[in-house]
Amino acid sequence: MNDKANPPKKGDGERKDRLAEALRANLQKRKAQARSRRAGDADQRPEGLPSAGKMQKK
Repeated sequence: MNDKANPPKKGDGERKDRLAEALRANLQKRKAQARSRRAGDADQRPEGLPSAGKMQKK
């Protein structure tokens, strides 16, 4: 096997930023779901993917 570490690819920082943003959005969604379950209220999720527009940085 090859023991050499893979060199960082061009745009690797952008990928990490996208993954971090997706992780934060997922965590916020899960926390909101847990809070609504504890309170017994309906889940207040918006329809569709509103955060997808924020992630496109061109």
